[in-house]
Amino acid sequence: MAKKKKKEKKPPSLKDPSLYINRELSFLKYNNRVLEEALDETHPLLERVKFIAIFGSLLDEFFMVRVSGLRRQLAAGVLKTPADGMTPAEQLATIRKNLLPVLDKQYDCWHNDLVPKLKKEGIKILRYNDLKRKQCKLMRKYFKAEIFPALTPLAFDPGHPFPHISNLSLNLAVVVNDPVHGQRFARLKVPNTFPRLLRIPSEETAEDYQSLGLVQASSNNFVWLEEVVGANLDILFPGVEVVATYPFRITRDADPEIEEDEASDLLIAIEESVRKRHFGSTVRLEIDETMSDQVREILINNLGIAPYQVYQSDGPIGLASVMELMDVNRPDLKDKPYQPAMPPQLSTGEDIFSVIRRHNTLFYHPYDSFDPIVKFVRQAARDPQVLAIKQALYRTGPHSPIVDALMEARENGKQVAVLVELKARFDEENNIVWARALEEAGVHVVYGLVGLKTHAKICMVVRNEQEGIKRYVHMGTGNYNDVTARTYADLGYLTCDPEIGADLSNLFNSLTGYSRNEEYNKILVAPGKMQEQFISRIDREIEQHKKNGKGYIALKMNSLVDKHCIRALYRASQAGVKIDLQPRGICCLRPGVEGVSENITVTSIVGRFLEHTRIYYFRNGGDEEIIIGSADLMPRNLYRRVETLVPIEDERLKTALRDEILNIHLKDNVKARRMLPNGKYERVQPKDGDPKINSQLWLIENRGIWHREE
Repeated sequence: MAKKKKKEKKPPSLKDPSLYINRELSFLKYNNRVLEEALDETHPLLERVKFIAIFGSLLDEFFMVRVSGLRRQLAAGVLKTPADGMTPAEQLATIRKNLLPVLDKQYDCWHNDLVPKLKKEGIKILRYNDLKRKQCKLMRKYFKAEIFPALTPLAFDPGHPFPHISNLSLNLAVVVNDPVHGQRFARLKVPNTFPRLLRIPSEETAEDYQSLGLVQASSNNFVWLEEVVGANLDILFPGVEVVATYPFRITRDADPEIEEDEASDLLIAIEESVRKRHFGSTVRLEIDETMSDQVREILINNLGIAPYQVYQSDGPIGLASVMELMDVNRPDLKDKPYQPAMPPQLSTGEDIFSVIRRHNTLFYHPYDSFDPIVKFVRQAARDPQVLAIKQALYRTGPHSPIVDALMEARENGKQVAVLVELKARFDEENNIVWARALEEAGVHVVYGLVGLKTHAKICMVVRNEQEGIKRYVHMGTGNYNDVTARTYADLGYLTCDPEIGADLSNLFNSLTGYSRNEEYNKILVAPGKMQEQFISRIDREIEQHKKNGKGYIALKMNSLVDKHCIRALYRASQAGVKIDLQPRGICCLRPGVEGVSENITVTSIVGRFLEHTRIYYFRNGGDEEIIIGSADLMPRNLYRRVETLVPIEDERLKTALRDEILNIHLKDNVKARRMLPNGKYERVQPKDGDPKINSQLWLIENRGIWHREE
């Protein structure tokens, strides 16, 4: 009897929700990888402290923006779900379930690992009750003279309404026993004008501190500011008994809607939205585990929150503050410094425009110095042949040499047009200051397009030369911020390619005027046809693989969320194309699923530097294409932001990008984690006989290799 032929298993539909990982849960996995770096003993001790601070800071932003957004969806009865099919209520419940054990891990790391090791290194984080008598006496003196005048207790009783509590402020819930009225509640805001960790003198040197400059003390002994305040509240509440004090902190919705269509002045509208950030609805209450049930209920009822929005810990609340310890002068407990590389052709003092005319230049910060980019704008500001400078600024930092150069250019009679993106979240106040300063200098300032954020990293210099007008261009993956350029891994590209220059002219006309051009010679622009052009490249790789085999795609980015791009990658995998993906943070694609994504590998690197590059590689049957730029494969980047991607056509630079940057990161087997089909991550381990490759360390040791001349 003939055997029945085994029925082949039909692959799932590419719209099946099980093929997609929820965006918010993917972020939590990324932040967990950040926390793992705090647990990693191969890092110097203070660098581990830095990672635990970054974990806390990222979590604060997650609640302010993402959790608050889910709560708004829930309140509005939003029924539409993401590709993974989870409703807002399901997401909120799963976020809390996944987060609680991670928070326990965070505090266990702090209390039982980092604090004891810091103590062994002479950096003591002390509780106020553990201070010596002389130290307490001096701290009390400091409290009276410096802290006490800045404190304002706010009572809560029938004659006093519940006070407003600002976003992320540290507070003390104070319970007092009044001899006339009995037990009363007060809220005390701990001022953020002081360091969270106050330096204290040792017992032996306490008498030497005649002044009150504890913050400048040479001691590496610290005490929490809120404990100093809490221990001296008898000075603030004379005549009543202070029964108990409990630290707490709230997180508010910090992403208010901006009605751009109704705003006569976007600058004023953004300023107003920043002010509203302090009054948004409460999304999280953090409390100390010692807080009494009575005080807890007072806070819950008056903040209008549900019990599941409360997160309690054994303190200290808000561990992002421990970033202050990076100011301790202990270079032996930090990463070894290094000197960023400088392209040899830019080290001779030669005119930068002459260098660019000879050949295109690729930069990889922070392995490369950011100084040439500053020099590019500064020299343009001073060059009599330069007619105009046009630039888009997303995040610039508080003291920007780029902005100074742009103002100098205007003073020198250049035409200067700058698009300042006021809606760069949590950098609005910086950007408002710069926008006003630029306007006062006579710069033509544009605030972006209605409904869109301008996230593109572009600068164009127009120069009058003997042969005629020539355009010099810088395009990159990172912001024009000389400070973050030391810690963010970003690519930059200097060229005078006439077609790219023409493209940027058209784009700037769209940004500053009424042009709606969607056709460009070389660059890819969102929100126009970027998504369509990107997917067409994936489809092209499928066709090339059918013809010639060896189809290969490698994509390195911050995040991968867009379902249409994910489905195109699934189709490519099903066709046999090998795909390496390296999103640093969020990844909604699920690799290794039978019949769908067996040919896709997903890794993520979290290390000393923030991986911020976007490199998109397509083998294309041997005619390789490499694109870099500002856009991640996320709906917000492809549809709601102005983004640019630029193809690197110089064969020398393409080889360098492929072999000495992209492939090195893909070979990382020290800091890389690999995603499993279930969405979890595991560390990549070297195979037997393979050398260990820490891609960031390799790039430090080999920095500048991509600048070599052929």
